[in-house]
Amino acid sequence: MALEIVPLSPGIGAAIRGVRLDRISDADFRTIYATWLDRQVLVVRDQQFTIEEFLAYSARFGIPTPHVIKRTRHPEYPALTVMGGAPIVYREGTPQEATLKRGEGWHTDTAFLPVPAKATQLYALEIPSFGGDTLFASMYAAYDALPADLKTKLETMQAVFCCDGKNKASNRLMDEEERQRPPVRHPIVRVHPETGRKSLYINPVHTLAMAGMDAEEGDALLDDLYARMVQPGFEYRHQWRVGDVVIWDNRCTIHSATGGYPLSERRVHWRTTIMARDPDGASAGRSAAQS
Repeated sequence: MALEIVPLSPGIGAAIRGVRLDRISDADFRTIYATWLDRQVLVVRDQQFTIEEFLAYSARFGIPTPHVIKRTRHPEYPALTVMGGAPIVYREGTPQEATLKRGEGWHTDTAFLPVPAKATQLYALEIPSFGGDTLFASMYAAYDALPADLKTKLETMQAVFCCDGKNKASNRLMDEEERQRPPVRHPIVRVHPETGRKSLYINPVHTLAMAGMDAEEGDALLDDLYARMVQPGFEYRHQWRVGDVVIWDNRCTIHSATGGYPLSERRVHWRTTIMARDPDGASAGRSAAQS
């Protein structure tokens, strides 16, 4: 069967059909990578991986890197996170609440690091009978929809990010050393290093403040931008099935878990956090696609 590309919404997301990712050709990967840059979220169903195969496929996009949450790293493969594989105990609430609430709220992964992740990839091993979907939205579209005067205002502005954002009790899965990590600054308007397109780079989970602005004025601007983040036709809701592989571009998307699945059922994924191969990310995709 030949590789087939099926859009999942007018402005974001594509399904790839007719491929086995553990044995994909270089030519098909170049098509997949180009489609990913264009559509920002890729879904490939009915896949089968060993851990080694999943890590090897992830490495075609960049460098699989251990996630900052140490307790969910695989003991033999630290670049692999096992999500939902065992009860998670944290300071407040119950393990079930931690599992259900993990990842809720619009965010982009590791925005609180000096160099955020290029991509995140999930592979579904166990899926509950209902609930547990993941939402995605294009931040290209969020930026494109801004009024011209607001685009000009934001062009040189930065936001301050930390793992907890404004809610210092929100990220209870983080190790204490990560919770104490100093805030970082990133431009609010981000230029994608491979496509050259501009996107809005903020999120209500990790954004602490507007750099250099009065707190009240900065909060008002952030609230205005949050209200503009999800644009009609540029959002996608993924309903998971066992064997799904989903990869998204953290440089130009936001996502959120929905939770809401039965406490008696498990939702288990393998996850890789993928960094660019060079500091600006510009050559990462080219080298991966050409390998």
